[in-house]
Amino acid sequence: MDGRPEGFRSGFACFVGRPNAGKSTLTNALVGSKIAITSSKPQTTRHAIRGIVHRPDAQMVLIDTPGLHKPRTLLGERLNDLVHETWSEVDVIGVCLPADQRIGPGDTYLVTQIAELPNRPKLVALATKSDLVSGERMRDHLVSIQALEEKLGIRWEHIVPVSAVSGEQVDDVADVLVSLLPEGPAYYPDGEITDEPTETLVAELIRECALEGVRDELPHSIIVTIEEMGLREGRPEDKPLLDIFANLIVERDSQKGIMIGHKGSHLREVGTAAREQITRLLGTPVHLDLRVKVLKEWQRDPKYLNRLGF
Repeated sequence: MDGRPEGFRSGFACFVGRPNAGKSTLTNALVGSKIAITSSKPQTTRHAIRGIVHRPDAQMVLIDTPGLHKPRTLLGERLNDLVHETWSEVDVIGVCLPADQRIGPGDTYLVTQIAELPNRPKLVALATKSDLVSGERMRDHLVSIQALEEKLGIRWEHIVPVSAVSGEQVDDVADVLVSLLPEGPAYYPDGEITDEPTETLVAELIRECALEGVRDELPHSIIVTIEEMGLREGRPEDKPLLDIFANLIVERDSQKGIMIGHKGSHLREVGTAAREQITRLLGTPVHLDLRVKVLKEWQRDPKYLNRLGF
């Protein structure tokens, strides 16, 4: 079996949870590299991004999905469909229940939705953000998580407190998820951490930088497209420069003004932050040409959504 040890496990896992439950941060911590964008704004994950965890005894493909939410647009409906589709395909679901918040109707709704799947994956409860609470608060939280079993007719294979930020018990989460995967071959070559095209990762990093510091109504309206990307010709091999031409798309002219900022100040800040992130990800200096464009109500228009890949 491709030189893997006997008993090698492989399979698919995903994290679910309310907005800001720590799903993307935990995905990045387990993969060991930034492949999913993290933001304090809810519903910022737009694609099912796959991160690959390589171990001597296993290969686990983590799928970071958008959060399930009440859709207000056609985009929202399509993202919810994507979530349900992913749930049906994975071996294990890690339900992220932040320790600094009480378990609420949103959490119960989520777990109920999973419980109704015809082929329910194995379930693991993850008490995320464990670094933010006291031991006593964590004990109460774990009791509440345990109580969901009887209340919702489910079974937790494990309940694990974890903090992706401090790194506390991240390895334990990996061990638990891997133990629930079936035996099988490696799906990806060693060293590959995602099957996302580089353009997608770059667009997502730019969008993450654009989300910072903007008003609450704006995040959902922002999408980034890469028009062109390639190494600049005529540069010495030891001094490469990657040219990226990207569009930051919003839905209204007023949003375009906010995104550009006074005399272009906000767009410059976004560009500087994005350049640093992309250089760190790809290991190559970057020249980023960023333009802001308006596509009226793109989240509600099937034609635009299809063109943008949703």
